Amino acid sequence: MILVSSCLAGMKVRYNGTDSLDVHIQKLVEEKKAMTICPELLGGFVTPREPAEIVGGTGEDVLNGTAKVVEFSGNDVSNMYIRGAYEALNIAREVNATFVVLKENSPSCGSAAIYNGSFENRKIAGNGVTSALLKKEGFKVISEEQISDIFLD
Repeated sequence: MILVSSCLAGMKVRYNGTDSLDVHIQKLVEEKKAMTICPELLGGFVTPREPAEIVGGTGEDVLNGTAKVVEFSGNDVSNMYIRGAYEALNIAREVNATFVVLKENSPSCGSAAIYNGSFENRKIAGNGVTSALLKKEGFKVISEEQISDIFLD
């Protein structure tokens, strides 16, 4: 089973109530080859919600306590991101996920790039909290930007 970010399958669960539909991912879900997850909803967030970014590092740093996930208003929501990451990990284990496709740039799901914590649309190389945990636990995590490398070649 492939796990995919819910927003990539067309579900309107992003912080601003939108989706990031990728038709290839949507097709995988429709064909029952993929299952959707939203680590942020699993962590207790609702839609819509404030935008959040990792301040002081990457997802790995949030997991080890040296960085935090902060909403635009300044509220530290690290614990909710960590809770969502562990819920996603439990699901990945339960379904024996072969790999995971998560939304790039997200503080939860980014697998190559995340926003830098300045809320100025600046990105840095790094993992979101869920991507960091899943990779640490041995899961192959890619972004929607890499999906064509696997399915369309």
